[in-house]
Amino acid sequence: MEQQPSSSRKEKRKAQERDLKSYFSPFGSSSTNPSTHGSEVGNAIIEEEEVVETHLEDTNTIGQQPGSNENDQGTITEFNPDYIISDPGLRIPIEQFSPNIRDEIRRAFMERGPTQPSSHVFPRGEDKRRFRKEWFEKYNWLEYSLVNGKAYCFCCYLFRRVGVDDDKFGYEAFTKEGFRQWKNAYLALPKHVGGPNSAHNRSRAAFDDFDNQRASVKEKIVVHTKEAEKKYETRVDTSLAIVSYIALQGEPFRGHDESETSLNKGNFLEFLDWYKLRNEEVRQAFEFACPKNAKMTSGTIQKELAECCAEAVTKVIKEEMSGCLFSILVDESRDISVKEQMAIIVRYVNKKGQVVERFLGIKHVKLTTSEALKRAIVEVLSAHGLTIAKIRGQGYDGASNMRGEFNGVQKLIRDENPYAFYIHCFAHQLQLVVVSVSKCCSSIEDFFDYVNMIVSSTSASCKRKDLLIDSHHTIVLNKLESEDISSGRGQHQETSLPRPEDTRWGSHYRTLLRIETMWDSIIEVLQVVHDEERNPSRAGGLVPTMESFSFVFIMKMMLQILRITNELSHLLQKKDQNIVEAMSLVIDVKTRLNNLRSKGYEPLLEEVKTFCQENDIPIPNMEDSVPRFGRSRKGGRNNITQDHYFRVDTFFATIDAITTEFDHRFSEVSSELLTCFACLDPRDSFSNFDVNKLARLTDIYLDDFSFDDRKRIKDQLETFIIHVRRVEAFRACYDLASLAMKMVELKRHEIFPLVYRLIELALLLPVATASVERAFSAMKIIKTELRNKMSDGWLNDLMVVYIEREIFKGIDLQSIKKAFQKKKDRNMQLPKSPRRN
Repeated sequence: MEQQPSSSRKEKRKAQERDLKSYFSPFGSSSTNPSTHGSEVGNAIIEEEEVVETHLEDTNTIGQQPGSNENDQGTITEFNPDYIISDPGLRIPIEQFSPNIRDEIRRAFMERGPTQPSSHVFPRGEDKRRFRKEWFEKYNWLEYSLVNGKAYCFCCYLFRRVGVDDDKFGYEAFTKEGFRQWKNAYLALPKHVGGPNSAHNRSRAAFDDFDNQRASVKEKIVVHTKEAEKKYETRVDTSLAIVSYIALQGEPFRGHDESETSLNKGNFLEFLDWYKLRNEEVRQAFEFACPKNAKMTSGTIQKELAECCAEAVTKVIKEEMSGCLFSILVDESRDISVKEQMAIIVRYVNKKGQVVERFLGIKHVKLTTSEALKRAIVEVLSAHGLTIAKIRGQGYDGASNMRGEFNGVQKLIRDENPYAFYIHCFAHQLQLVVVSVSKCCSSIEDFFDYVNMIVSSTSASCKRKDLLIDSHHTIVLNKLESEDISSGRGQHQETSLPRPEDTRWGSHYRTLLRIETMWDSIIEVLQVVHDEERNPSRAGGLVPTMESFSFVFIMKMMLQILRITNELSHLLQKKDQNIVEAMSLVIDVKTRLNNLRSKGYEPLLEEVKTFCQENDIPIPNMEDSVPRFGRSRKGGRNNITQDHYFRVDTFFATIDAITTEFDHRFSEVSSELLTCFACLDPRDSFSNFDVNKLARLTDIYLDDFSFDDRKRIKDQLETFIIHVRRVEAFRACYDLASLAMKMVELKRHEIFPLVYRLIELALLLPVATASVERAFSAMKIIKTELRNKMSDGWLNDLMVVYIEREIFKGIDLQSIKKAFQKKKDRNMQLPKSPRRN
């Protein structure tokens, strides 16, 4: 009789455990509510086992990627940064890594921290409940997977005791299967934490001990004096300072021969030796009582220091973004070792209302299909805690795999986020316009063929190039002596004749400008080449071609046209350029071209005649008859006057071709989205302001405006336009960027938050991928022919520091030093900071 109550309590306890276990059962079970029925619990457990098997298959597939190093048992034996996957739903189980590299894997995950996408819009489940971002603040170990929409425990993933804690209550749900019973989270999350001796708290204690190197057993056994620790800190400070300097300059670190007898040990060691000669404290720290395994001079240490510098920069960028909306600019290019590298730039509006473009990173892509590129973009964004849901603009070039309407990267991203609007790079489109015009008619195409032959004939060898430079130098000196030209700083520099290239922005204009400037020198070199050539060459025939009225006319005409487009190209490449201003500039250029067509022929003809008279080039009679270009003069049926040929068939035809190409290439200007944003232009006292069109944007960006916001947007727009037209300070705003900064300065973004959100969305749309092209220019400086074996991670770290030098110079090196010390178990520790009273 006395055991009856005990038996009853046991049955009750088992029933409660079964009831709580149902909190961790995935959706798809027979009931979403906690149940104590044995059959339903059994079904839930069976389904959980199926989920575990599926998840393990996925993670094993990730771990067995081509090129991974595994033993016969499938254990990963070598560290690879690709294994550090941000999304907890895709991670490789920690026990699949060899014990020899497990600590390194843990350290890498701890540096990245738990995946907590607090800015993500969490979807609702079948029971209409969803994950709450407030849980991240309450449970700092909590993670969320964007792939499967489940929650995980960061500490338990890293430090759970395999085989010991597997049977603990709710343990598998937060480490393998994932938890998404949001309805029961208020019970399940505290239950997972448990008491002081719970599996989670043991993992948390192991996490804290691992993070505190001084608490390790190794540090308890090996004790260093305070003097030794100070010398160690001096070595770290010195090495970090040298690494930061070399990285900022984009110079190589290592030398071919770094032995003690080498006359050139490389920049790092040579800089260190130079510094030791001038600082006695540094010399003693490196040369006296310095352990061989703590010198802080090895190539591995240099890479780790550079990595910490890059991580500090990206940390500042992420803090500056702080969960805001952003756009991405992406492009690919081959490096010197023939690897396809993809650079990613993020564009966002900071807290001061300024448009900022930051280099996020570079990633080696082995495939350039749209699916592979999209996957690489998501990986880079996830590694930095960014999500596709926050993208509001995409900027790429015109490659089919990027801009494809059905299968391009932009379409794949828009399938997940319909508000990530794609804008074809304006600068790239402008270059396509120039290339098209250079081939718009036979006479223009022949002209540029002659230009290419001139460049080849005058610059084909070092001798010819030197002859061209010397001849131009002599002519410039003679003109300076005769006061035909004036001198000044930066003028009349030594120059050469570049070749026009279809893929290089502004190259056609630069080539024609150099031909005009170096006209006499080019003629002289062509004559020399013709006289000295043993075999017949084209140089002799190019002289009469250049000294023809037709060549000069087309050269002067194209210079006028390309001068207009080149000015637009430079404006489009500004980092803070916005889409409204870019549209306005395109319209202005088209207006200038139309004005040139209607009023520019006579001034152009006079300029050509003046040039011909100065260079003794015969000027034809404009009333003489000539056959149309490419037609026979026989019978006179195809004859036209010289004036008709130059005015209509050349001048009008070229301008009409470039205007038509502008309309074709820049069709986005007439799209509904950009037309609505154009109403925010502050010029002429907001003359284009249209309440209805601006209110339409709240329907286009449906997720960024609530139902109440859409109801009151018109009222706020009406008040806003009255206010800005009345306040004197807003009259100085000349574009959308200056308007945003002025609103933040005057705190009007708090008074008109919905209007400011519209302005922010307009500023986010990318204009040009010039920042990405600049990143590739930096890549060519860093990864050279002599440094072509550089690893992808090493290249990325150096590029981040080199490109974002403005951020890096504002970072305290002491914080980087602490991050370096915590990066892995060091043989020595930094001195303890003195305690404040």
